[in-house]
Amino acid sequence: MKIRRLLFLQSLFTLFILEGASNYAQAQETKTFTLEEVVQHAKDNSAYALRVKTIKENSYWQYRLFKSEYNPQLRLNGTIPQYSQSYSQITQPDGSIEFIEVKQNLMDLGLGLQQVIGATGGTISVNTSTNRFDNFRPFPGEPQTRYSGVPVSVALQQPIFAYNRFKWDKKIEPLLYEESKREYVAEMEGVSVYVTQLYFDYLIAQVNAEIATTNQKNTEDIFSIEKKRNEMGVTPEDELLQIELQVLNAQQARAEAQLSLEKTAFAMNSFIGLNQSSKLNLVSPVDIPDFEVDVDRAIELAFQNRAEAIGFARQKTVAESQVAQAKGGRFQVLLNARYGYNNAALNFSDIYQDPNTQALVSIGLSVPILDWGRNKARMSMAMANQELVEYTVDQELINFQQEVFTQVKTFIMIKDRLLVSKVSDEVAQRRYDIALKRYQTGNVTITNLNIAQNEKDSNKRAFYTSLKEFWVAYYELRSLTLYDFEKEELLYRPELE
Repeated sequence: MKIRRLLFLQSLFTLFILEGASNYAQAQETKTFTLEEVVQHAKDNSAYALRVKTIKENSYWQYRLFKSEYNPQLRLNGTIPQYSQSYSQITQPDGSIEFIEVKQNLMDLGLGLQQVIGATGGTISVNTSTNRFDNFRPFPGEPQTRYSGVPVSVALQQPIFAYNRFKWDKKIEPLLYEESKREYVAEMEGVSVYVTQLYFDYLIAQVNAEIATTNQKNTEDIFSIEKKRNEMGVTPEDELLQIELQVLNAQQARAEAQLSLEKTAFAMNSFIGLNQSSKLNLVSPVDIPDFEVDVDRAIELAFQNRAEAIGFARQKTVAESQVAQAKGGRFQVLLNARYGYNNAALNFSDIYQDPNTQALVSIGLSVPILDWGRNKARMSMAMANQELVEYTVDQELINFQQEVFTQVKTFIMIKDRLLVSKVSDEVAQRRYDIALKRYQTGNVTITNLNIAQNEKDSNKRAFYTSLKEFWVAYYELRSLTLYDFEKEELLYRPELE
């Protein structure tokens, strides 16, 4: 009696879970997706994909900022106004001090066109400026307003033997930008890999729910048959109880499968940006694309398309620039030259009448005489770092090549295993169908039927697990090479960017 009461309570609990899950499923909106549709939806709407797009946009504007440094810059500078009112002490000819109220205003305005000289690291500019001075408490006979200005002047500021940042940025920044564009494509393929895993997690949960539903129905049918046989005295009471327990276990398995289905649906909806009330119906991608992958071709595509290939060259260039920077820091020489015209007048227009020549040439020098080996240490560190980068990049090249090689071989093995598991699934399903019919006619025991059912279920799950491994490996291969082997086209084409 205790066993029957326990089985009855377990049955009620299981039916309650199934009824709640069924009501919840009916309230949901059903959406049907293929794997390709889910991947594209995730690329367009997932929070991770939007984050990747934002990073790409930031890289674009960083590159635009770098490019703008080499274009002429027109700048307007000035102080409008600079007013002061105070008492100042003025020393008189007899040595006494007189405190005089001072009320003054100074305004200056300058316009300059500046251009970087990328080849030398210098800067050349063309400038014009005007100053106005107002003394609101002038001495008798003195003018209240005066003007001065520079109608035009040309200036050059040129470091000599120094580190040329503009020269090295021209080599490094385009590589960084090209890296960012390729990283974007690779990251989007990473979205494909992750959403494929979610897709098959849900699909496997969907298959498990279908298996559990079918097994529950078949077990209930078997229980009905054995119950009649028990009434006829053919099936013992203990075997009938065992089958009844299998019915309850099947109901419990169905409830657990339904819960797992809802959990995986929540994870899928959250990532790809669907409403949580949406119920998914995923189409099994059982049609395997027929294409061959050559290892050498895949490695060639990876080095041609991946950001890592650009990154290796960039790392070496950055190391070279650090050596150049260490060399340029040994001493500093700066050439300043200016040539133009300036003038002063009581009227603004007179500034531009017969101005005077303005010229300036200066060379600043800073050479360490005794630095206790600082420059030598700085140079040695930079050169040692360059050597380390060379060795590191060489090792990374080997690792990258090995990663592509391993991925291709793994993909080929998974594809072969998938074909075997597909046949095994079909064979196990046919065997179970035959065993079920033979059981119904009394030619197979319940034990043999249970064995056939377990093999059918395990082979079905193994097939979908192999299917998941194939598609995940497929998108991982695309991510590593940035190449679509099925359509035979590049995923990243610089000419379209």
